[in-house]
Amino acid sequence: MMDCQLTLPTILRRAESLFAKKEIISRLPDKSIHRYTYRDFAARTKKLAVALQQLGIAEGDRVATLSWNHYQHLEAYFAVPCIGAVVHPLNLRFSPDELRFVVNHAEDKILIVDQVLLPLFEKFKSSVSVSRVIVIPQTDEPIPEGYLNYEDVLAAGDESEFQPFEGDENTAAFMCYTSGTTGKPKGLLYSHRSIMLHAISLMLTCAGVGITERDVALPIVPMFHAGAWGLPYNCAFTGATQVFPGPYLDAESLLELFESEKVTFTGGVPTVLMSILNKLDADPQHYKLYLRTMALGGSAMPRFLVKSFDERYGIQVLHTWGMTEMSPLGTTAVITSDLENASKEDQYDHATRQGFPVPFVELRGRNELGLIPWDGSAVGELEVRGPWVAASYYGDADPGEKFTPDGWLQTGDIVSISEDGCIEIKDRSKDVIKSGGEWISSVALENALMGHPSVLEAAVISIPDDKWMERPFAYVVPREGKVVSADELREFLAGTFAKFWLPEGFAFIDAIPRTSVGKFLKSALRDRYHRENG
Repeated sequence: MMDCQLTLPTILRRAESLFAKKEIISRLPDKSIHRYTYRDFAARTKKLAVALQQLGIAEGDRVATLSWNHYQHLEAYFAVPCIGAVVHPLNLRFSPDELRFVVNHAEDKILIVDQVLLPLFEKFKSSVSVSRVIVIPQTDEPIPEGYLNYEDVLAAGDESEFQPFEGDENTAAFMCYTSGTTGKPKGLLYSHRSIMLHAISLMLTCAGVGITERDVALPIVPMFHAGAWGLPYNCAFTGATQVFPGPYLDAESLLELFESEKVTFTGGVPTVLMSILNKLDADPQHYKLYLRTMALGGSAMPRFLVKSFDERYGIQVLHTWGMTEMSPLGTTAVITSDLENASKEDQYDHATRQGFPVPFVELRGRNELGLIPWDGSAVGELEVRGPWVAASYYGDADPGEKFTPDGWLQTGDIVSISEDGCIEIKDRSKDVIKSGGEWISSVALENALMGHPSVLEAAVISIPDDKWMERPFAYVVPREGKVVSADELREFLAGTFAKFWLPEGFAFIDAIPRTSVGKFLKSALRDRYHRENG
């Protein structure tokens, strides 16, 4: 067999030669729509690659981006690794201090930044030492002195001089940092090989995603978050039309793009999908949608969400689970042949689980007694391995407690595994509530509370208790115009959960604090509870 390396120039060649006329569409900061083809994209990407080499970028160098989802960001996604360098999208929701840390820790050499994000860069500019700053022009304002204009840089590159990277497929191509709730962000390097294999997994219908050339895909998830779940690379590989929403992630803007561009596939966190559902419900006849699948990840699936989209709009919500350390796809809650003839209610129940490992990913659970049986009841910490699962963190010589001696990633999720291999996350190891020797799942309580018609969001934390050691406490955000009481919610839960599971108390708040990627920030709620209750 031929020894063909799995490297990103393969995708670039395929997109240019097979899908030259397919479109890439972007909503820009001024709300205008930019369109061009994969042929245009490939030519500009090659120019950028050559221009970056002229600015001193060599194999292994890191090029950071501080950008929203748009076509120039996609060009950098390919231009940098296609010359053997490493593209490093910065999380624009990090604090300036966190951004300073990751740029210095990664030793980024050049930064490409959106003009509209220059005010953010200015907050940490003096504490980093990148050699060049390239600004993507997006307003009528001139590019400030000392910065390079992206379009001028690109124009200086000669496409004919482009020499694609032909090295080892295990070479680093992409870098990102975790957005953990405690401690400093941790760096991860994705290889060409891992990105290619992960992109292939998104093509597989058995994984429930199955993106093809016929699809029009819009990643709501930001390109700085685990590579927008791999969608930009996958879509270029398959020839799917790509639609980028830019900075406009509100429900109305997204629905406008869904309709005008006939989007068939999208992916985002539950909070965004809930806002889309609320907007649709407010005026069901206003939008004509072509969506077949909405992938949901980042936190647990509220049952009402999958049921509402299916029953009212005929759209499948596919529950996925993964981690930044996994590039990020790990499992999907696909409907198997055993479930095809099950009732809709049973299928909705299944959709709230995290599902089955996608091909190439293996999993197991472990507790203090050892590996747990696959019986759907035993619980333990989920461990995974696979060709796009990280083996270590960048610059971290000691893997610490994150990796097992035999090389499995410890996820921190407490799960049960059914006989057929379906996982159900009971809680995060740091969030599970241990009350009187029994475990209480904060995730299960949250999902149940968000099934109440008057509740928009709910987060459950552990609070100290003199008798039981820990008890659950719920923070609840009511839906707009709705009023709900603690007694009503306690009675609502009592029909599903044992008495000792019911929250010790409820607090009603305007919004639940979130991490930079939209997950509930329970540490902030715990701090709030202790401030308010001593």
